[in-house]
Amino acid sequence: MNRIGFKPRTNALVWVLACMLLAVGCKKQESRVATSQTIEVTAVKVEPRDVPITFEWLAQTESSRQVEIRARVAGILEKRVYKEGAVVQEGQVMFEMERKPFETKLDAAKADLGVQEARVANARQNLERVQDLSKKNAVSRQALDEAINAEREAAAAALSAKAKVAEAELNLSYTTIRAPITGLSSFATKHDGSYIGQGENSMLTYVAAIDPIWVKFSASENYWLRLQEEVKAGRLVVPPDDAFDVEVVLADGRIHPQKGRLTFTDLAFSRDTGTYQVRAEVPNPQEDLSPGQFVHARLLGAVRPKAILLPKRAVLQGAKGSFVWVVGPQSKAEFRPIELGDWYGDEWFVNEGLHSGDTVVVDGGIKVQPGATLKVVEPAVQLEAK
Repeated sequence: MNRIGFKPRTNALVWVLACMLLAVGCKKQESRVATSQTIEVTAVKVEPRDVPITFEWLAQTESSRQVEIRARVAGILEKRVYKEGAVVQEGQVMFEMERKPFETKLDAAKADLGVQEARVANARQNLERVQDLSKKNAVSRQALDEAINAEREAAAAALSAKAKVAEAELNLSYTTIRAPITGLSSFATKHDGSYIGQGENSMLTYVAAIDPIWVKFSASENYWLRLQEEVKAGRLVVPPDDAFDVEVVLADGRIHPQKGRLTFTDLAFSRDTGTYQVRAEVPNPQEDLSPGQFVHARLLGAVRPKAILLPKRAVLQGAKGSFVWVVGPQSKAEFRPIELGDWYGDEWFVNEGLHSGDTVVVDGGIKVQPGATLKVVEPAVQLEAK
C-alpha cells in the first residue's frame, strides 16, 4: 500500500522539476535570440565646429542722460508751453515766467550805466585839463593825482554798472525756460500762476535723453563665475575687452532694429541683490524705446570653439549620469558616458565623452543593450550648429 501511494508523488515531483528546467532553457534561448537580433536606430555623426553663443537677460531701459529743468530766478510761472510726455528738441521753449519785474530791473540797470558813463566822460575831460595845466606848472601834483583817481573811480563804477546790466539781461533771459537737450519730457510739477522760488521749490520737470538709450540688467554671481570658468577652460571665447553686440527684444517679441554695445560692467558686487550691474548703450533714432520699458537684452559675439552638439533625445540618463549609445566597429553598440554642458535650442553641448567622427544613436536607444548589433535605418548625417 505504501509503495503504491509513493510512486505517483515521486513521478509528479520529477515532472515539475523537468518543467522548470525546460522553462530556464527556453529563457536562455530567448536571451540569446534577443542579443543576436539587429536593432534598427537612427544616428548622427558629430563633428566639432565653432558655434556662436547668445546670452540673454531680462533688462530695463533707462535714459542715457536725464536733466532736471529748474527755474533759475524767482518769480511767477505764467505758462507751460510744452506738451507733457512729448519729445522736446534742444532749445525748445518749455516754460515762460513773468517778465515785467525783470524788464524793470534791466531798465534801471541801463539807466545807472548811463549815469556812470557820463561821469567817466566828465572825469576824463577834467583829467585832460589838469594834465595840460600840470605841464605848465599851473596846478599842484596833488591836484593831478586827484584827477587821475577820480577818472579811475568813474571808470570802475561804469564797469560795475555794465555788469549789473548784463546780470539783469541774463535774469530776463532766464524767464524763458528752454530744453537743454533733446529728449522725452515729463509732467510739470508747477501749475500756471505758481510762485517759483529757489532751491527745492525751483524744480519744474525733467527731460530724459532717449537717443541713445541705456539698457541695464543684472548678472548673478553664480552665472558670472560659471562664464569665467568656461572661458578659462577654453570652451568659450568672448570678444576682446567684452565688446559684445547687444540686441534688444521687445515685450511682443519684435527685435529693435538697432544693435548696441556693452559699455559698462560694475566690478563691485551688490550684496543686496547678489548680482553685478551691466549696461549697454543702444541707438534709438526712431525713439521707439522709452525709459522704464522691460525688454530682453541679448549679448552677441561669444563663440564655443570646436563644440559638439547632440539632439536632446539622443541623451539618456542612467544611475551614474548621462550617457549615449555609439555605433562602434562592426555596428556593435558601445555604452559611452558623457559630460553635458548647456542647452542650445533642441540640443545639448557635450563637454566630455565624444570625439570627432563618432556616430551616436538618436532614436531607438531605449532598446539598445551593450554589444547589440545596430542597423542605422537613416543615413548618419553631420550635425550642424544652428
